[in-house]
Amino acid sequence: NKKRLSLGIKQCVDNPWENFAQKNPIGTVLKGNIQNITDFGIFVQVEEGLDGLVHLSDIDWKVPGDLAIKEYNVGQEIEAQILDFEIDKERISLGIKQLADDPIGAVDLKKGSVVTCTVINSDRGGIDVEIGDGFPAFIKRNDLSMDKSEQDPSRFEVGQKVDAKIMSFDKKSRKVTLSIKALQISDEKEAIKQYGSKDSGASLGDILGEAFDKNSETHDDEVTEDNEDNEDNEDNK
Repeated sequence: NKKRLSLGIKQCVDNPWENFAQKNPIGTVLKGNIQNITDFGIFVQVEEGLDGLVHLSDIDWKVPGDLAIKEYNVGQEIEAQILDFEIDKERISLGIKQLADDPIGAVDLKKGSVVTCTVINSDRGGIDVEIGDGFPAFIKRNDLSMDKSEQDPSRFEVGQKVDAKIMSFDKKSRKVTLSIKALQISDEKEAIKQYGSKDSGASLGDILGEAFDKNSETHDDEVTEDNEDNEDNEDNK
């Protein structure tokens, strides 16, 4: 049996990955030129001989990575934030989207919450909307209305504001499920609870109309009483 001794030349000098990590802790924002663009991300030169990777999922908060990456070119100088180090694997994880606030942070995305959305597109399957400061979501065709005749996505115009109920929110995938129909159903139940009966046979429109009439009558009575009081005061003078 031959005895072998393994030697290394690079071990005679400082590890450049360790040195870089010591000088640039996680959270550091730096500039670098794009060296390569692949199917899974963007390689950026962070130092001579060292590249970091911006994964597809860390390019943009709003736009899917496979679309956002098309806005970048080899040789382009960009800014990125250091997210993580794997010194033993000689990897540096970078992020571009982390340079901006997460739009989801300004929106209450609890299940059952009602949000106001802006329509940005429609197709046969439903409508694309934005919640709050541009957080994207999708409302399926059958969730557009209680009434099937009003579930046509084409009736919604770009820029139109719509209210919808949050049915679910997956933090990991950042996917929000919205429903206008569910909001209408809950509104109808609340209206029936306050102004009508399930056994009355009245439609939601009838119930709301009756509630409006009652409120109008109450307001008219208050106005009449105020006018009578004013007339009495004038007579006393």
